[in-house]
Amino acid sequence: MKQKKQIIVLVVLVAAGALVWGFQWRGQTPSVPPGVLFQDYELLAVPNPQIHWQELERAQKTEYKSNGRNPFSIVAAPTPDKIPVANTRKPPKGPPAPPPTPPPPTEAHLPGNLKFFGFGTVGNGAPRLAFFYDGEDEYIVSEGDTLLGRYRILKIGNTNLQFQEISTGLPGTTPLDEQAAPPSV
Repeated sequence: MKQKKQIIVLVVLVAAGALVWGFQWRGQTPSVPPGVLFQDYELLAVPNPQIHWQELERAQKTEYKSNGRNPFSIVAAPTPDKIPVANTRKPPKGPPAPPPTPPPPTEAHLPGNLKFFGFGTVGNGAPRLAFFYDGEDEYIVSEGDTLLGRYRILKIGNTNLQFQEISTGLPGTTPLDEQAAPPSV
């Protein structure tokens, strides 16, 4: 019985909404009649609509000469008397030497907030599991698994963990950090 009442109330509300919408729609008229827009349309007053080839060639041959002003900035360019003179010595001949490139990294490192705080096994013959903590989440991975989608775990030892960064192939080692264990519940 309760469901029948709900359906009846729904039908009454839909009918009332349709009536209100219909009265609102009927009362509105467009502000500009559709035909008025095109009645008094006048073409642009162009004396000769042909392409002016001479003017086009002249415009293509002109060379841009800047006066120092940036057309995309509202700030005016400084005048020559306001520009400071930095150095009057002549620069050395030849291109400047590029800065030395740093040597490529030889070892991968885990993110600073990620700590290896222990290891364990589930049963006899099961692979070792490594436990990581980043301050909020805990991660449990075994040898051969990926950590954070960036590091492949190679070997889980008693005092350290060997891993490889997947994107570069660089090996890395991180020690067991017993102080990084998450608080126990």
